Amino acid sequence: MNPTKSSIIMALSSLLLACERPAEPPLPPRPALVTIVGSSAANSSMVLVGEVKSRYETNLGFRINGKIIERNVEVGSVVKKGQVLARLDASDTNLSNQAANADVLAAEANHALAKAEVERQRLLFNKKFISQSALEIREAELKTSAARLQQVKAQAAVSSNQSRYTALVADRDGVVTKIHAEPGQVVEAGSTIAQIVDTKQIEVLVAVPESRMTQLKVGDAVAVKLWAAQSKTYQGKVREIAPAANSATRAFDVRVTIANADEAVKLGMTAGVNFGESQPDEIIIPSTALTQIEGKTSVWVISQEGIVQPRAVTAGAYSEAGIVISSGLQTGDMIAIAGVHTLTKGQQVKPKVEAAL
Repeated sequence: MNPTKSSIIMALSSLLLACERPAEPPLPPRPALVTIVGSSAANSSMVLVGEVKSRYETNLGFRINGKIIERNVEVGSVVKKGQVLARLDASDTNLSNQAANADVLAAEANHALAKAEVERQRLLFNKKFISQSALEIREAELKTSAARLQQVKAQAAVSSNQSRYTALVADRDGVVTKIHAEPGQVVEAGSTIAQIVDTKQIEVLVAVPESRMTQLKVGDAVAVKLWAAQSKTYQGKVREIAPAANSATRAFDVRVTIANADEAVKLGMTAGVNFGESQPDEIIIPSTALTQIEGKTSVWVISQEGIVQPRAVTAGAYSEAGIVISSGLQTGDMIAIAGVHTLTKGQQVKPKVEAAL
């Protein structure tokens, strides 16, 4: 080889070696958001939000048509059983009652006359002065007068009731929460005039997802907290579970009675109900922790050294807290819950624990 060309090649090689970059240090382990399976209260309780209601909410209305001439209560009024809330104009009902009573007096007189006439006819019949058919006619008239008397008495009783129906009376102790009529207004029978709620029996109405219905039964003890007063916990009990799901929400209405309700518990307030512990062997993880690896539902389990390994699991029912895992995980396992599609087997990560499950 030409000595000159050899010198040039050696010089270029030296130059290239001089331009090479120094070797980069290995990248630090990437952060990974993880959770510890089974270490949170989310696995052991179900807290749902409901509305404070009264067990008894009564819509009251008149049983007859009429014009309101008097209203004695307002929204917020405390009423007692038997208290008059409103009155209708009783002029027409009083006249009808008087007419019915007059019909009763006339029917009683006719019945007395028919009875006396039958007695006379029987005396004449016994003396052979009249025929059997004549006596039977008088006896039939007596039965007719008796039936007529019963009829007008029933009509008089109805008219008397109509007169009493002009007063709208509270059927229980409570508080007036709604008013739908004013004096001077003409109302129809059955239309709601006022609503009374019983403030002594307070409940919370909660919509429970169908996935959690198997855990509930009537009589279960629960804890209730008002959003307006988180510092106090009230004792409650499941009183009623709807037999069918709500067609709009597909959830079941559950009524929880508050045993120690005080003045701080107001109707319409928002309350959180803690339904206590769920099944002890149940493991729930966030839906973001699941992925598909080689066609299998899996999660990424992270060792204490930060090494990522896939593990196949069996996913069960979905709930508001996450997905129930029936097999594949144990309490205490550390799993990734974010970015699971970017992890690889054996990868080194730096776990960052979020809110544990």
